[in-house]
Amino acid sequence: MTATVDAPTSARAGEVEEPPAGQDAVREAVLDVCRAARVASKALATATRATKDAALLAVADALVAQAPRVEAANARDLERGAAEGLPANLLDRLRLDAGRLAAIAGAVRDVAALPDPVGEVVRGQTLPNGLRLRQLRVPMGVVAVVYEARPNVTVDAASLALKSGNAVVLRGGSAARETNAVVVEVVREALAASGLPADLVSTVDEHGREGVRHLLRARGLVDVLVPRGGAGLIAEVVRSSTVPVIETGTGNCHVYVDAAADLDVALAVALNSKTQRTSTCNTAETVLVHAAVAGAFLPALLTAMSAEGVRLHGDDAVRAAAEGLDGVEVEPATDEDWATEYLALELAVAVVPDLDAALAHIDRWSTQHTEAVVTRDLAVAERFAAEVDSAAVMVNASTRFTDGAQLGLGAEVGISTQKLHARGPMGLAELTTTRWVVTGDGHVRA
Repeated sequence: MTATVDAPTSARAGEVEEPPAGQDAVREAVLDVCRAARVASKALATATRATKDAALLAVADALVAQAPRVEAANARDLERGAAEGLPANLLDRLRLDAGRLAAIAGAVRDVAALPDPVGEVVRGQTLPNGLRLRQLRVPMGVVAVVYEARPNVTVDAASLALKSGNAVVLRGGSAARETNAVVVEVVREALAASGLPADLVSTVDEHGREGVRHLLRARGLVDVLVPRGGAGLIAEVVRSSTVPVIETGTGNCHVYVDAAADLDVALAVALNSKTQRTSTCNTAETVLVHAAVAGAFLPALLTAMSAEGVRLHGDDAVRAAAEGLDGVEVEPATDEDWATEYLALELAVAVVPDLDAALAHIDRWSTQHTEAVVTRDLAVAERFAAEVDSAAVMVNASTRFTDGAQLGLGAEVGISTQKLHARGPMGLAELTTTRWVVTGDGHVRA
């Protein structure tokens, strides 16, 4: 997978490419936002943990206090999205009710409670010549996040950026424009009241798609860019950006039920992976069942999935197992089904002869996000974990645990499926880089 997009060779480090004469107003407006974020980031780089945590707690309190204001804006976005035919999974991601807002505020408080990564010594030593070396975690500087129909990302990205010492520039997409505008305003007000620059959190939403184009080319002002959304959005950002990109990915996730599985555990894991919340990238889209347990497991799996309203696609063995089951219909599965991230109550199911076949299927169709194995055989679990080339592997656990909050990271700015810099849920440490500090006593190199 592509991890970064190189800048044109004419751009020097730390500079933004200058446009031809007659540069447009949108470009200047976007770059002004990025410049202000860069200035603000300098103030945060030396802020104490106490200062950052106090600001985060103020943000959490403000979100709760301003919940009616946020919900009113969100209702307008939902009404417009429904009228424009926005898919059900995107409407679900877009929705912010009182419960979700409380959970978002809780996630901000969780981030405040986490250790501050800035200043952490990654490694260090004293050389034979007496030079003392330390490799320290330091902020990236300015992080940009481009996403769609996910107003929770507005808060997650802001809180993680603040705690890790970064400013953040957001582009949240038209579907959530009213919600994001209010949320960003609430966050900025809380920052200002805490004595920090409001420009630590800003948005370019008002500048539309043209604004995104200029944000992607703000190399020298923006240090790293994270796209979070569908495959089309991610591909376009990677293709068009001259700012270094940390690529997040879609989630065509699998659950493999091994011959040595506890079938009750397997059923619980498969159901949770598919139905707990269908609109997220860590939802399972395919279940693979070892032939040795297919006869015992498939009737229970297919019946339970059908009872949850899941539309089923299966191979010949799965369709044969469905015959005679009340209320169960299984459509023939095609290559398109194995490749699809449904993000809906829809599931592909296949019977495989052995672990090798399961691994081969996953290797062909996975988007390298999350795969799960259910087994009581330690050798199978260890081989699965070693050979599956994905950002996360679950052993006897739901794919839904690939989530920053669930893994104790407080929140996440995205789930990286690339292999450079960050992989998996991107929390605080993933929003930092490192700096070498070398201390001598008048040392000179011979």
